[in-house]
Amino acid sequence: MTAGRRILVVDDDARLGASLRRALSYEGHAVEVAADGPGALRAARDRPPDLVVLDRMLPGLDGVEVCRRLRAGSDVPILMLTARDAIADRVAGLDAGADDYLVKPFAHDELLARVRALLRRREPGGHEVLRCADLVVDVAGREVRRADRAVELTALQFNVLEHFLRHPGQVLERDRLLESVWGIESDAISNVVDVTIAGLRARLETHGQPRLLHTVRGVGYVLREP
Repeated sequence: MTAGRRILVVDDDARLGASLRRALSYEGHAVEVAADGPGALRAARDRPPDLVVLDRMLPGLDGVEVCRRLRAGSDVPILMLTARDAIADRVAGLDAGADDYLVKPFAHDELLARVRALLRRREPGGHEVLRCADLVVDVAGREVRRADRAVELTALQFNVLEHFLRHPGQVLERDRLLESVWGIESDAISNVVDVTIAGLRARLETHGQPRLLHTVRGVGYVLREP
């Protein structure tokens, strides 16, 4: 577990802010809560956080603008929370510099998994390393290891695995995978997803390691620790 970091939670819902403080504190993090945009910017300036959990809908200065201002002076990971699931809203947040987004309502376990994933990317030496259980992926070097074993993947398999590692615990539908990884909007050839996942599993589970990529019947796939 990645713990002992300073996390800034920005949300005008006092009940949700307190709930997130408890959940993140239980993980071992030092948590500060701000209720609005100006307060968030002051806290980030005075006590620079290791990660920001930022609500999109804030009074006055909204989350997108707060994200843009934070990103202008820092590379701190930003997880944006939004009650809006429209593509345009997600794009606005990501374009402003958010690293990931989570749609309300959400399970605390999923938020904690996203936080762990974002923190693990900030490895010493500037290398972006993604992890899940005994799986370690060096993004820049495009190297994959499972336990002590190097795993050889095709370029497509690597891209699919990286996408899952950036969305841990989240069920990804076939059509979303097609759009995000293949750049295809139609699900008419969604069997290509199934074939790629099968090949990826075969390479990750060569020596009988526990399954990480699980099928959600009728929906898609999810990356979960054993």
